Amino acid sequence: MKAFLVLKSGLFTTVQDLGRCGCLKYGVPISGAMDTFSLVAANLLVANNPSGACLEITIIGPELQALTRTQIAITGGESSPKINDQRVSMWQTLEVQEGDVVSFGKTESGCRAYLSIRGGINTPLALESRSTYVRGGFGGINGRQLKSGDIIEGFDGPLLKVGYLMPGELVPHFTGQFNVHVVLGPQDEMFTENGINTFLSNRYMVTSEADRMGYRLEGPMIEHKAKADIVSDALLPGAVQVPKNGKPILIMRDAPTTGGYPKIAVAITPDVSMLGQAKPNDTIEFSEIKVQQAREKVCEYYKLLSNLSEMLIKKL
Repeated sequence: MKAFLVLKSGLFTTVQDLGRCGCLKYGVPISGAMDTFSLVAANLLVANNPSGACLEITIIGPELQALTRTQIAITGGESSPKINDQRVSMWQTLEVQEGDVVSFGKTESGCRAYLSIRGGINTPLALESRSTYVRGGFGGINGRQLKSGDIIEGFDGPLLKVGYLMPGELVPHFTGQFNVHVVLGPQDEMFTENGINTFLSNRYMVTSEADRMGYRLEGPMIEHKAKADIVSDALLPGAVQVPKNGKPILIMRDAPTTGGYPKIAVAITPDVSMLGQAKPNDTIEFSEIKVQQAREKVCEYYKLLSNLSEMLIKKL
């Protein structure tokens, strides 16, 4: 089913799902949605599989013309979506008719919005995922961001008879200030006590060197005990590396599989999802929690995702 024609591509719009697992041993990043919660919510609002592929829209959104009657949902950062120049609400099921034009303004809060299509986006599977990994040139639509003239294919499926709405208390609000829980390590012993205190007691700013691979942060220098290099070892989203200059690098979804800078800490999974909404000039503060606390927060997060479909409000 041909769902949409891309009239304008936006700044950086790609197809993403929950990522490709089990491929790190081949040097292939996980990729997938930067903001997992918003992608899952977008899918559930049109009764898709929560892991289905959506469009991930960064800062400036695309302009899309519907090629068939369908239903969509838009979640994530506030992006002023419109259908035929009429403002529509996010975090609920929306219906579009053939010929309708869906457009976006510049993201007003947060960094990324997610657009789901009833039935899901149909692109070829690459290592069992539809996620786009632009640096590798695979996944999504020809391994790249959208461009004008692209056709977004969807799966055939019946339209919903009843739409859904996300309860207001579950809709996240992005203020540009992020409080991130971290577990220290695995190389925290390479930093002085003063260096660790500096990391945990100061605010860091996301610089312009920020993309799906990671964010370089600006703020007080974190002090190493001696050398600032290690034998390259495993790297995962949420890791906080500190190179020789003492300025942290927060690793995100397109993380390389190995890295040679010591890692002072790792952000917990729910906060990595939240950090998918960070953009340049936003600020981040890190606070330490222990492994048991981290495990409890992660379990709560996955319980929320598992129960989210039952928490949606039906639109009559």
